[in-house]
Amino acid sequence: MLTNLKVDPAELPKRVIVCGDPKRAALISSKLENQRQIGENREYHSYAGTWKGVEVAVVSHGVGSPGAAVCFEELAKGGVEYIIRVGTAGSYQREIEPGSLVISSAAVRQDGLTSQLVPAGFPAVANRRVADALVQAAKADASGLSVAEGITLTLDVFYSGVVEFPHKLYQKAGVLAVEMENSALFVIAALRGMKTGSILAIDGYADADLLESYNPHTDAMAKAIEAEALIALDAVVAVTE
Repeated sequence: MLTNLKVDPAELPKRVIVCGDPKRAALISSKLENQRQIGENREYHSYAGTWKGVEVAVVSHGVGSPGAAVCFEELAKGGVEYIIRVGTAGSYQREIEPGSLVISSAAVRQDGLTSQLVPAGFPAVANRRVADALVQAAKADASGLSVAEGITLTLDVFYSGVVEFPHKLYQKAGVLAVEMENSALFVIAALRGMKTGSILAIDGYADADLLESYNPHTDAMAKAIEAEALIALDAVVAVTE
């Protein structure tokens, strides 16, 4: 039994979709055939079923890299080979509008967790085959949403303190969006031999001055989350060695 996920590894498929919100995990898993819950503990809610005839699990990991890392590590211990994260992010580029999608090819490591796992220069990179599978699935998707691919930033902080956010710096560097878990996923995958990728629904512009107007609960976001979930499911069953 996996300690924190409370999942029997024998019930865990090799291909997994992860997301932060347990309610989103339930929503995504409802699309599976033969859906069943295989574990529940704290923020970690786990489901399994089939998508297009392939066994898939859906697991929630909560908010932030440390808690998410517990999930990713235990999925590795359970024998998982492929993970795609279905998340949300704030845009750094004006042309990447709320309600659009971003496929993360790599993550800037501005989280606190990965610096305790690997040296400073160690890259956080998505698996190329998984990223390509996401790109191809997005091209086949009929939702009509804008999709970009590129570098994202993983940052721990959400509400500002007295230290200025690094948003302008990374915006100038061409980073597409900011979120809170990708670097943990990519680094742990590299260490544990998993193949991973990430697709993100853009829920607003990452600007501390506008945080009070931030609203991720719009019809556009619901459409984007629905689209990214279907794209991720198609990608995770399509990707091969």
